[in-house]
Amino acid sequence: MIIQEQIREYMNDFQKRQLPNLVERSINISETDKIITIIGPRRAGKTYFLFQLMENLIQKGAKKEQIIYLNFEDPRLINSSFEEMREIVKIHSQLYPEQKKYLFIDEPQNIKKWEIAVRSLYDEGFRIYITGSSSKLLSKEIATSLRGRNLSYLLLPFSFKEFLSLKEKYFSILKLSSKEKSELLYLLNEFLDLGSFPEIIKEEDKENKIKIINNYFELIVFKDIIERYNIKNSKLIKWLIKSSISSFSNEFSLNKVYTTLKSQNINVSKNTIYNYFSLLEDAFFIFPVYKISFSERKKDIILNKIYLNDTGFVRLIEASKELGKKMENIVFLELLRRKKTLEEINYWKDHQHEVDFVITESKKPKSLIQACYNVHNADTKKREINSLLHAGRELKCRNLIVITWDYEAEEENKWFDLEGKVKFIPLWKWLLR
Repeated sequence: MIIQEQIREYMNDFQKRQLPNLVERSINISETDKIITIIGPRRAGKTYFLFQLMENLIQKGAKKEQIIYLNFEDPRLINSSFEEMREIVKIHSQLYPEQKKYLFIDEPQNIKKWEIAVRSLYDEGFRIYITGSSSKLLSKEIATSLRGRNLSYLLLPFSFKEFLSLKEKYFSILKLSSKEKSELLYLLNEFLDLGSFPEIIKEEDKENKIKIINNYFELIVFKDIIERYNIKNSKLIKWLIKSSISSFSNEFSLNKVYTTLKSQNINVSKNTIYNYFSLLEDAFFIFPVYKISFSERKKDIILNKIYLNDTGFVRLIEASKELGKKMENIVFLELLRRKKTLEEINYWKDHQHEVDFVITESKKPKSLIQACYNVHNADTKKREINSLLHAGRELKCRNLIVITWDYEAEEENKWFDLEGKVKFIPLWKWLLR
């Protein structure tokens, strides 16, 4: 049970605290009366994004006293119940009796039945903003409880634009000197190699960056998975995470994982492996991408590719240092940031060819995208083009794109009875447009 004196102290601390200087994130939150839910990986900057939203409200005329900020990972609030959530809000109203209230809630999933209190406060006229590092905030149960009253937004670690902004590096894309371009490519390589969590970007020492990445790994494993779901077999979940990292930007077979463990005399059921894999998704550590199929039934059984929430985690294992795989992962994350409501991201594959990304809207293919580091190799370039031409004919899509390290062109291509125009776009230019 929370002591009222602790709550008053917490409220007063927030009111007297200066909002931090922020790198503005590129998520656009539409004006709405619905509950806004910001979800995404731990340490991606969700709390600071809440501060950005608070600052925007203040600039539009709201008073800070109208803002209630509840961080349920604060030691003073961590043992709250959903009934006490309402009591906390009531105490704030006694301290700061402003009419309209804006309620910002950090990590409420730590409290059982939190959504009941949120729904009640929403019905009383509060404007509510929520963050969480669990996709359970999107689950059918929560959606049912909130009865369609929430809109959700995904916040990932920093994009390349935001990465450059945090480093206070600014480039005019149309007026790059050779020196500036070299610096830009150097920064892009750092972005791919060490990732884009805000704290890691700000850290100058490379060894410290790697230590922070390892700390994040442990935090995700224990805080978001083992502790949250009371997992007994911590060794298995760690092994599965590291197997996922080893397989980033590749197809990943849970059945193969099961067979591998069985061959090593490790007694585990298929259901346990599938359940653990879903927990990695729930914590936004991995994102599965399915082979394109217009049958919902088939989607559940076909193989998928997996991508990491940040390429910095590749540093934790002896995985391939191939830049092409990291490029592909970065392209996926950027496509996810840009994804519209009715869009889907899939991949395409036949017995000989593969296309990394198929972007569809309302089931209609809009663009086919390859990520390729070395298109200067003639065989590699031919393989990428032929895959696009095959997929383009099968999917009836003419928007064919290869994202490269630093090659730019538009080329008409023909191979036997296949033909089409392929656009080659440098990764840095595609990320910054």
